[in-house]
Amino acid sequence: MKTKNTKYSILDLALVSEGQTLTQTFNNSLKLAQHAETAGYTRYWLAEHHNASTIGSSATSILIGYVAQGTHTLRIGSGGIMLPNHSPLIIAEQFGTLASLYPNRIDLGLGRAPGTDRETAEAIRSDFMQAAQSFPNELEKIQRYFSTDNATSKVRATVAEGVDVPIYILGSSTDSAHLAAKKGLPYAFASHFATTHLDAALQIYHNEFQPSEVLQKPYVMAGVNIIVADTDEEAERLSTSLIRLIVGIFTGNRDYVKPPTAMTDDLKEIMKHPQVHQMLKYSFIGSKATVKAQVKAFMKQTEADELIAVTNIYDAHDRIKSYELFAEIMKELNV
Repeated sequence: MKTKNTKYSILDLALVSEGQTLTQTFNNSLKLAQHAETAGYTRYWLAEHHNASTIGSSATSILIGYVAQGTHTLRIGSGGIMLPNHSPLIIAEQFGTLASLYPNRIDLGLGRAPGTDRETAEAIRSDFMQAAQSFPNELEKIQRYFSTDNATSKVRATVAEGVDVPIYILGSSTDSAHLAAKKGLPYAFASHFATTHLDAALQIYHNEFQPSEVLQKPYVMAGVNIIVADTDEEAERLSTSLIRLIVGIFTGNRDYVKPPTAMTDDLKEIMKHPQVHQMLKYSFIGSKATVKAQVKAFMKQTEADELIAVTNIYDAHDRIKSYELFAEIMKELNV
């Protein structure tokens, strides 16, 4: 185990639970962020998704502003903005504005996936595929708009120039690892669902990392699914909502987050399915003692500088409690 402290953060999709309105969902996100602030979390990121009635974080920058307004010290950001969906100029303006309103608290995590289906991606931006292939160039545009050197350019994001907004590269494959290393930027890997390439991506990032003005040595964030409760049995019960979400993804029958049920033999069989098992490889579910042992092993495996936790369960109170228990775990591991 490393002696350095490993930071811990939250990734939120603003998932809509059955029977909840969007307003309630957004309020629950804010309440979670407020609890996270007192529990020692480093950052609270919101993910961009579209055309999904179960996900509320489609207007990501607006929701970031809402959460930032209701908190004080917690870093708030995107995990991530799917850059091919957007004009780099507009994103620079949005995040430059956010960072002026909430100084030293706004992060800009950037990904290249659409965060939706192909038809919706084309509705968002007709040249999406071309923009996705141009991701490195689009990233350079963002960096240029934030630079004071752009002040003499004909096209400027004046609200972004010289504003401090750290940029993170998000990835779920090895492609993004090469880019993050080349640019000398921090790297956040989506190992909470894309488990296959985690080790290879981190190895590439570390081996190819080139120091930059913003980062002198590699910085890795790794995503994990976390469900912590008083007992293993209770955590297992809460996880039934997550299992049904996963089934909905694989079958195309996406639905609101369902209330938890008893763990049935059928659900246990679903957990053993190769695709589901692989997707949930870095899902740590159980009591504090159980999850602590699993997280400790994951930290040793990845040597991540920061864990970003995803807790997709039905009830807002259970979710807050899980995150508070996870914070206790991290504090104990960091001693």
